[in-house]
Amino acid sequence: MTALTFTIVVWLMSTMAGFLGALTGLGGGVVVVPVLALALGVDIKYAIGASLVSVIATSSGAAAAYVKEGFSNIRIGMLLEVATTLGAVAGAYLAAYTSTHAIAIIFGLVLVQSAYQSLVNRNTEDEEIVQSDALARRLRLGSAYPLKGKSQEYGVTNVPTGFSLMFGAGALSGLLGIGSGAVKVIAMDRAMRIPFKVSTTTSNFMIGVTAAASAGVYLSRGYIDPRVTMPVMLGVLGGAFLGTKVLVRARVRTLRIVFGVVILVLAVEMILNGIMGRV
Repeated sequence: MTALTFTIVVWLMSTMAGFLGALTGLGGGVVVVPVLALALGVDIKYAIGASLVSVIATSSGAAAAYVKEGFSNIRIGMLLEVATTLGAVAGAYLAAYTSTHAIAIIFGLVLVQSAYQSLVNRNTEDEEIVQSDALARRLRLGSAYPLKGKSQEYGVTNVPTGFSLMFGAGALSGLLGIGSGAVKVIAMDRAMRIPFKVSTTTSNFMIGVTAAASAGVYLSRGYIDPRVTMPVMLGVLGGAFLGTKVLVRARVRTLRIVFGVVILVLAVEMILNGIMGRV
């Protein structure tokens, strides 16, 4: 494969990854890493480095549009980003000393359960809106988002649980080179009872900061190669922009199906790669 062909293939793959990452809140890294490492033969460390940059691009491409539309909850994002950034730095440093095989398998098993919950449970378009608990009211985390042409107010609960899960999401980002959007969305949607569209868009707002914290460590170790990273970043940025246009008009149930299928594929991928020692 020539350098030009390689660049074009990586760009096309990254465009699809960015579209999927923006649509589901997962970040493009869940597609970028396995394709680069397994299909194109890129060293896993360089694939992770390029993936982290792509996650930053996904967040940059999607976050501005979601904030403008009124979906992202910036106050929640900034609070939870404290936990994810600390976790990301810790995970990136531990990556040099800890085998990720077992972590990948455990992560995959958790995602299988999460995919089941997303595909089977809470399948109605009209989501249950909860009242904020005492801590959420004190932090003023409740807000509103556009729903059927109106402004729908919502509350937030279980802030400490969500904060703890975000630290784990950040650690996984640093260890495996993914945005950990799956864990972020689950933490906000399931634990904190935030509406699904708000969870996915706030996840997109957050994953860029999380990935940037990890990318700094990988950059210092020389694992970010511009020949791989540039087409990945450009492709993901374009795909993320397209994804934002689709999400704001999509039905919640449709997004849950997409989310469930994607993380189920990711789960199988992670488990197999962990068992075979490829992660």
